[in-house]
Amino acid sequence: MTHAAVAASAMRPPFPAERGVDVYNKKLGMWVFLGSEVMFFTALIGSYVILRFGAPGPWALPGKVLNIPVTAFNTFLLICSSVSMVKAYAAIANGDQKWLKIWFGLTILCGAGFVAVQAYEYTHLIHHGFLPSGYRDGSELAELAAANPVMYGQAVAGLYGSTFFTMTGFHGFHVTCGVISMLYLYVTRVLPGKYTKDDHAGVEVVGLYWHFVDLVWIILFTIVYLI
Repeated sequence: MTHAAVAASAMRPPFPAERGVDVYNKKLGMWVFLGSEVMFFTALIGSYVILRFGAPGPWALPGKVLNIPVTAFNTFLLICSSVSMVKAYAAIANGDQKWLKIWFGLTILCGAGFVAVQAYEYTHLIHHGFLPSGYRDGSELAELAAANPVMYGQAVAGLYGSTFFTMTGFHGFHVTCGVISMLYLYVTRVLPGKYTKDDHAGVEVVGLYWHFVDLVWIILFTIVYLI
């Protein structure tokens, strides 16, 4: 081996160092992406607050249009998925393949359950006449709003509907993307046992994203459903 080849080999970083840089790049990339997502949802929530407080009439009272108990259960489901994600990461950090598969699978199921419940909620609301444009003429909600305009926020039904479906719809889209990503990792990496105690960056990175959508939903649930 020539002197140049020896020098090049000595300068080449060992595998663990390369892996460390790779993990750092993945986490940095996710944090940058989440930074852009923070700005996106801040703009949505800020617009909602401005439109709500600047509206020409009162918003519908909590629980009159939206089904708070169903959404509260859905919120609990998403929080449980965040807990199971923490458990999945802790399991693979200890090299436990079995519990990684269990906890990661539960996270996917809870996430998919959240999306399913939200789809049910949308179907139910549309069936009763709540649309992005407001209350559908002749629907049950339109009749209730006509009888109780202040209680159901009849004057601002269009603003109410458009902001509700925009914010919750975009969040639901993010959750759906997260579920698809985790399902892909589960099939291609988790089940074959490719994640190890020393190499599990994928679990950590997708976990960061999942905790973010969980936090955003808690904020949305509070300001849209409870206030």
